Order: sequence, then structure tokens, then C-alpha cells
Amino acid sequence: MNFWLLKSEPSTWSWADQKKVKTTMWDGVRNYQARNNLMAMKRNDKCFFYHSVSEKKIVGIVSVVKEYYLDPTDKSKKFVAVDVHAIKTFPTPVTLEQIKKEKKLSHIPLIKQSRLSVMPIDSQSYKLLCKMGGIKL
Repeated sequence: MNFWLLKSEPSTWSWADQKKVKTTMWDGVRNYQARNNLMAMKRNDKCFFYHSVSEKKIVGIVSVVKEYYLDPTDKSKKFVAVDVHAIKTFPTPVTLEQIKKEKKLSHIPLIKQSRLSVMPIDSQSYKLLCKMGGIKL
């Protein structure tokens, strides 16, 4: 299993929206590196749901339930989507500020490539971020 982080502006698609519908298509990615990350996702991979822009915090976890396919919102047919299912809300959201203060997380793409909307997370960082958010694995 692999681990990822998916960013969404809460005003566009929030954790509350995700929990309400449970399973949805993760579409609208228009960056080639992010697209390649979506293409690398496998069924049952876990992804942090990150509120970007105004909030900058991890608020939940989703699971990949359908691997990549052409994004129907992309007329160029160059980009892909995956389907994700809400599985857990973070009891204590983990802010970008907290993440930046944790030296063991200084290498993750959220710090190194802050504009990337879909990024891999190594298993040790995944476990640490879950612990920081009050999730027992």
C-alpha cells in the first residue's frame, strides 16, 4: 500500500462535502507531476485529505477505490481522475505550521513542493502525521 496527500480548497470541495457523498471522483488536476501521481495510485492506497489555501491542514483520510481513468472534465484528454472514499476524520487536524515544525517531516513534498496538489507520502511520515492528528493505526 502507498500513501498520498490530496489538496483541495475547502470552498471548492471540503472534507464535509467528501464525508457527505462518501465516494467521489478526484478530478480537475491539471499538473503533469500531480497527474503522474494519480496514475501511480492503486486501489486501497490511503490519502490524506488536505484543506489548502485558507486553512492549510490535514483534516481526514480517504481510500482509493478506483484507479485512474480519463478525467471527464478534461477536454484535452491528457489528465486523469481517481475515485476516493472517505474513511476517517482527523480528531485533531494537523496544520501546515505543525508539519513545518516537525523535523522528521522536513523532506515531504508538502514542504518541498508546496504547490503540488497530489503528492506521495512515505510510510513513516504517514504514521507520524496520523499520530499527530490523533489517529491510532
